[in-house]
Amino acid sequence: MKNGKLQVAVVGCGGIANQKHFPALKSQADKCEIIAFCDIQIERAKKAAEEYGAEDAKVYADYQELLKNKEIDVVHVCTPNVAHCPITVAAFEAGKHVMCEKPMAATTEDAQKMMEAWRKSGKKFTIGYQNRFRTDAQALKRACEEGKLGEIYFAKAHAVRRRAVPTWGVFPDKSKQGGGPLIDIGTHALDITLWCMDNYEPQTITGSVFEKLGHLPEAAEGNMFGPWDPKTYEVEDSAFGYIKMKNGATIFLESAWALNVKDSREAATTLCGTKAGAEMIGGMSQEGYDLVFNETTGGILTEEHISDTGAIAFFEGSSGGSPEVKECKQWLEAIIEDKEPLVKPEQAFVVTEILDTIYKSARENKEIRL
Repeated sequence: MKNGKLQVAVVGCGGIANQKHFPALKSQADKCEIIAFCDIQIERAKKAAEEYGAEDAKVYADYQELLKNKEIDVVHVCTPNVAHCPITVAAFEAGKHVMCEKPMAATTEDAQKMMEAWRKSGKKFTIGYQNRFRTDAQALKRACEEGKLGEIYFAKAHAVRRRAVPTWGVFPDKSKQGGGPLIDIGTHALDITLWCMDNYEPQTITGSVFEKLGHLPEAAEGNMFGPWDPKTYEVEDSAFGYIKMKNGATIFLESAWALNVKDSREAATTLCGTKAGAEMIGGMSQEGYDLVFNETTGGILTEEHISDTGAIAFFEGSSGGSPEVKECKQWLEAIIEDKEPLVKPEQAFVVTEILDTIYKSARENKEIRL
């Protein structure tokens, strides 16, 4: 630390860095400052340094050169998925704390390398699952911990868009991302589901992956972000997983950037327990999220609706800013106060393992036992 502040470096100065990490880090100016920026497109790093950097911030095109900077305490990895592993491993070997954007890695093998490097380093490690910091997610997690739902034995992880294929960056490029909606948005839904269930022991996984709409020019019309190019689209447009846990609990994961459904539901979960059930309802087809609890009260079936938009019953007690700001604050405090981050590496590893196995199951057309 310098002048009582953590010295932060950001590797990858594209969309996720500008939309999430830079503003969140800037909001924590009492705890940190960004002193190094790296991007293979050096102009992006220079632009970010001018807008968000400390007065003497440095820019790099090579992350290996950045990691030689001994003043750096923390590295945020905001690159395409396949680059998460080598950069994270190198950062730990250089003695840095690491926040890596979701998912942890494109494959289980890469995620394992990251875990090994982290354990050897003695540093802090977390993954960017900011949806855990939403007010509804926090409320649902507390309800689960208090036993409101009883034993949760069935769940659905929702990450479905009707037509919202990202047309910027490298999202449709399989060689850089490792996959499409499953690894991009399915990862958020699965993380919330596993976290609320507090169950990280998968036993068998069956997956189905579809490339049906991505290569159809007519399907690209009406896309929220403008038509994508069917000729360069390399990843799946939808993927589904059936996950059975060691204790018998079952999760159905649905993910899609393009699917012929009426409504979208994204970064959301449905939980079914022995005492009650709960659903997060939200995504690109509505503003904000509703949290719905259903149970039996006085011999009749009842529903309790809570909304963060004030449409039904308004969430109160929410403070600390947006989810990404809360995430950043908690992460920096975990380093400064030597605490565990909310998103633990072991948990994020299981998410990657499940996603990777869904792809493997679909390729081999069989159930995979872990």
